[in-house]
Amino acid sequence: MAQFFHHLGWLNPSLMKKLALLFLFFCFALLCGNCKKGLSDAKTPGAASETDTGSDSCNATVADAENIMIFPADNSWNQDISGLPVDSFSDQIIAGFSSASLKADFGSGLWDGAPIGIPFVVVCGSQPKVTVTFRANAYDGDYGDQSDPGPYAIPLNAPIEGNGQGDSHVIAVDKDHGILYELYNASVNSGQWEASSGAIFNLESDQLRPAGWTSADAAGLPIFPGLVRYDEVLDGKINHAIRFTLSNANVAPYYVSPARHKVNSSGGQYSLPFGAKMRLKSSFDISGFPARDQVILQAMKTYGIILADIGSNLYISGAPDDRWDNDELQQLGNIKATDLEVVQF
Repeated sequence: MAQFFHHLGWLNPSLMKKLALLFLFFCFALLCGNCKKGLSDAKTPGAASETDTGSDSCNATVADAENIMIFPADNSWNQDISGLPVDSFSDQIIAGFSSASLKADFGSGLWDGAPIGIPFVVVCGSQPKVTVTFRANAYDGDYGDQSDPGPYAIPLNAPIEGNGQGDSHVIAVDKDHGILYELYNASVNSGQWEASSGAIFNLESDQLRPAGWTSADAAGLPIFPGLVRYDEVLDGKINHAIRFTLSNANVAPYYVSPARHKVNSSGGQYSLPFGAKMRLKSSFDISGFPARDQVILQAMKTYGIILADIGSNLYISGAPDDRWDNDELQQLGNIKATDLEVVQF
């Protein structure tokens, strides 16, 4: 470096020395700047980048539910029951609600000012988890002692079934971790979720809730796996059982697996317990129904419908979606109770 300045003969030795020192200082500063940049670009342990699931840049839609494994293939929800024997009391059980017909308790648009069906949201693994306060209110009691303590990855703006009227279910699915969060009789108060009960399910596990425990559903079952979702119908196949309800008088006061909870229902000897399944008879011709209805009806033949709650007779559950054709869904009402059969339980 000194040789370079020495060739500049018009400079005096003192000035050349100063310029050499200045040039060395400049190179050192440039080198340190690059070092600092490298340190700032390095990922701090535990910090999230824009591509991490812990980032706010992660987006999720209800369509992402179709890319989530909803319980293992051997789970009861995913069991092909088309070849299982008919219960010996099937006719007597169905006689109790023989005048009923199938009803899609979901659709597009509004009913009484609220979306039709049980809504859900899909969230990312970065969704903040919050505490849920379990309490009683005018609608129902406090089942906090049978609820998972949480915290729950449910955003405060998650839709509430019925806009807060009736059962007021709230459902969130973590698409990155395969975890399901569900609340019953839920509301937001002072920026915090409150509910009568709540449950958390690992969608990669067959583990059931403790015996005798309720969930967001009366039967102690998860709700989300039994909902008819528009995107799965659009794909042409429902590969799970469908949630349905019966009136109190037609529900037995006990449960069978995979249900975990009973209610004080008034059903007698010929009634159906929570967790029991029915199916559409294999001989029933579904070819005259609209294509989307046929997807639902074929699922009822293959995977059946599972009794999960007290409600109107033969109401099957689904998620609201503006893409549903309500006129098509109404045609499911041509399925009578006598077109079904009870699977042995």
